[in-house]
This record gives sequence, structure tokens and C-alpha cells, in this order.
Amino acid sequence: VDGSLMMKVLRLLLLVCLGAAASVQAFTAPSGAMTVTASSRRVSARGPIHMGKVSKFGIFSPAVYAAKTVLGEKNLNKIRGQGITLHSQAITEFCVYVGASPKMRGMLIKKAKTTGDELGFLV
Repeated sequence: VDGSLMMKVLRLLLLVCLGAAASVQAFTAPSGAMTVTASSRRVSARGPIHMGKVSKFGIFSPAVYAAKTVLGEKNLNKIRGQGITLHSQAITEFCVYVGASPKMRGMLIKKAKTTGDELGFLV
């Protein structure tokens, strides 16, 4: 597959996802309403054992699970990584364009990760 074609497909996918996220935000439950958490945590002499972050189930979670089944986890993570890279580059370009500080850029990238988790992209 041509690299430039792959980039175009990833950009189109990113735009579609962002548009869908913006359109469904008004219809989603308040933050924390549909979170999945561990029901119990073991406590050892050293303190609680954390087994890793549990991603939230969101509106895009079924599509991510389907992609994981079709593409395999390794390919999905590769494509997801490329998408995250493109999105971070877009945020950086926007921050340069508007003259935002590096701290603001970091906060925007963190917000993008939080929003992606709430929408179910990180399951």
C-alpha cells in the first residue's frame, strides 16, 4: 500500500471520527455514567495492587472491537498509533497557528486522550 494513500485514508478516518464525535456528544451520557471499574482490589502489605487502567465503553467501542477482530490486535494498535500521531501533529500545527504555549499543547493532547477514552476508542 502506498504510504501517501495510507496517510490520506488515516486523515479521512480521523475527520470522520471527529465529526461523529462532535455530533454524538450531545447524546452521550454524562461523564462517569457508563464506566467499567474493578469491583474489588487486593491489598497487600505494600499497598493496593493496580492491574492497569480499564478503558471506558463508549459509542465507538463496538467498532473498535470489530476492528480488533478483523485486523488483529497488532495491526489495530499500529493503525491506532498512526492515528494518534496524526492527531497530535494536527494539534501541534493548530497551536503553532494560534500561538499557544507548549503547556497548552500538552493540555490539548491530554484532553484528546481523555475524550478518546470516553468515546470508546481506547478499549
